[in-house]
Amino acid sequence: MQLMAMGVSEQPISPATLHQMLTEDAHVQVVRRLQPARATLFSSETSVSEIVVAEMDVEYAQMLRHQLPQVQVERDQLLTYAAAPPSTGVAAGPEVAAAEPLLLPLGLQTTISFLVQSPAAEPLRDVTIHVIGTAGLFQAVTGGDGRAHVTLFGDTPQSVQSILVMPAEGYWNWRMERPALATGRDNVVTLRRLSDLFTGFPAQQTFGWGQRAMRLDKLSPTFRGAGVKVAVIDSGVDTRHPDLKNEVAAGKDLVDRTPTGWTVDTVRHGSHCSGIITAADNGKGIFGFATEAEIHICKIFPGGWQSDLIEALDYCIDNQIDVVNLSMGMPGYNNLVAQKINDARNLGVACVVAAGNTAGPVNFPGNIPTVLTVAAIGKVGTYPTDSGHAAEATPANSDGYFSARFTCLGPEIDVCAPGVAILSTVPGGYAAWDGTSQAAPHVTGLAALVLAHRDEFRNEFRYRDRRRVDRLFQVLKASCVPVDLGDRNRTGVGMPDAVRAFEPISADAMVDVGQQAMLDELIKKLIEAGLTPATGLAPQQFVPGQASPSSTDSTAASSGQERLITSVSGALAQLDHEMYSAGLTGYGPDPLA
Repeated sequence: MQLMAMGVSEQPISPATLHQMLTEDAHVQVVRRLQPARATLFSSETSVSEIVVAEMDVEYAQMLRHQLPQVQVERDQLLTYAAAPPSTGVAAGPEVAAAEPLLLPLGLQTTISFLVQSPAAEPLRDVTIHVIGTAGLFQAVTGGDGRAHVTLFGDTPQSVQSILVMPAEGYWNWRMERPALATGRDNVVTLRRLSDLFTGFPAQQTFGWGQRAMRLDKLSPTFRGAGVKVAVIDSGVDTRHPDLKNEVAAGKDLVDRTPTGWTVDTVRHGSHCSGIITAADNGKGIFGFATEAEIHICKIFPGGWQSDLIEALDYCIDNQIDVVNLSMGMPGYNNLVAQKINDARNLGVACVVAAGNTAGPVNFPGNIPTVLTVAAIGKVGTYPTDSGHAAEATPANSDGYFSARFTCLGPEIDVCAPGVAILSTVPGGYAAWDGTSQAAPHVTGLAALVLAHRDEFRNEFRYRDRRRVDRLFQVLKASCVPVDLGDRNRTGVGMPDAVRAFEPISADAMVDVGQQAMLDELIKKLIEAGLTPATGLAPQQFVPGQASPSSTDSTAASSGQERLITSVSGALAQLDHEMYSAGLTGYGPDPLA
C-alpha cells in the first residue's frame, strides 16, 4: 500500500517472497538476510524493510531492477576507515619535488636496511617504514631487533623522494624529504618519545591539544556524559587497555561474527577513536570527553561491507543509541545506507561522520544531509617539526590553526575539529594519528555531553525523534567558534566549543534547523504527490532466471559477479535519484549506472 501511494504501479512484494524468488534463481547466490531493527517495525517514520544480500552479475541486477521497480538494488561495497593514508603527507599531502629524470634499467632492484631505535638505543619493533620513490610506495615492518629491509623495484637510493617512519605506539612518527640512504649497512632512525611534548606522559594524565582547543578542560568535572549511549562503528576496541577496559558496555562483531570478536582491534583504528570519546579518568594516560557514557562497539573493519554498516545501524536503533561515531568514508553512494541513516535519525539516533581523507569531495556517508559531517584541522606547535604531521600543514591563521591537506572538503562540511597529531589509545599504549577519523570523535564526545547535561534534552527534546537529533546538531553548530582559513568548504561553521555548547542559542542559529525542516517538508510533499520517475511505468512480469526481451542476456558479456543489496523499498531510491538530478546536495546517482 505504501509503495502504491508513492507512485509505483506494480503490486507490492513481501520480503519473504523476494527472498524465496532470489534463492530459487540460478543467476543469484544469496549471502544472507538482514532483518530490520525491531523499533522500525512500529514506526511510520522509517523506510528500509528487510534486506537480502546476494551476488549476481551487474547486467542481471539491472534487469532485475527494471522488471521489479518495487525492489531496490544497490552495490554492496567494502568499507574503509577514514584515517589519513599510511604515507601521511605524501598521498594526500603536499606535492613533493619531482626527482631528477633517471633512466632506470628494467628489473632494477635495491634493498635498503633500516634500524629503528629509541633515544636510549633500544630497538623498536612493529614500526612501519614507508619509502616513496619515483616508481611507487614501498614498505616493511621492523622485527624484534628493530630492523626492516625495504626492497625497491625500479628505484635507487638516489631516486627516493621521502621516507616516513610510523611507530606502533609510544613515539612520534618521523619523516624526511630526499634522504641520503646508504646500502650495505643499516640506516639508523631514532624516534622521539611522545612524552617529549607531553610532560610526564603517560604516568601523568593529559588533555590532548584538540580537547583544549574545544575547551573541554574548562567544563565542570561533573560533566561526564552519564546516561547517554554512544556507539563506535569501527574496527573493534582493545578492552584490555587501562584507559578502555572499564569503559565499554557491549559490542557486536559484524566481520567474523564471533561473540567477543569486537574486543580485538587488529588495525587499532577503533581503539584510537574510542579513546578520544571515552578514555577513563584514572589519573594516567589520556582523558576522554564522555568518561561515563555507555559505550557500544560495532566491529565492521577490516573486511566489512556496506550491508554490515546497515546491520550495525540496526543494532544502534535496537539498543537506543544516542550518538554514533562513523569514522569512515568511501566514494560513491548507497541509497539503502542513506535511508537507514535517515531511519536512525527519525528514531533519535544522531550520526557524526568523518568527511574523508582524499583531499577531494566529501566521502559517503558524509555527503548526505542527515548527518553531521566533520573536517580536520591542525595547529602549529602540537607536533615535532620533523614529523609526518608537519607535512599536513597548510598556511595557518593568526591562531595557528590550519586545514589538514588530506581533509575532504565541500559544502557538505558542517564543522571542523582537531585531526592532526591527535594523541589517543591504541592496543599496547598510545599513538598520535592524523585523519578526519580523529576529528569526528571530538565532536561525538562533545555531543554526548550536550545530550547528558543540557537541560532541554531532558525536557522538550527528550523524546527519541528527528527533532532531538536536529536540535543536537543545531546546538553543536551554534557553539562553533569560526576558524577563518579562507574557505568555508574546509571548516564549515567552525570548531565546536564545549563551554559555548551549554550557553543559550541565539535566534540567528535557528535558521539552520528551519532550512532542514523546509527540506523535509518538500520531500514529504513530493512523496505524497507521487512525483517520482516511477510514475506512469507500465506493469511488467518478471520470471526469475529469465531476462526481458529488451534486456541483455546475463550469460553473455558478463562483467563478473557483484555483491548487491536488495530491498522492497525501491520508491524512495527513485525519489532520491530525482532529488539528485535536481541538483540537491547529498542525493545520489544511479548506483548501477
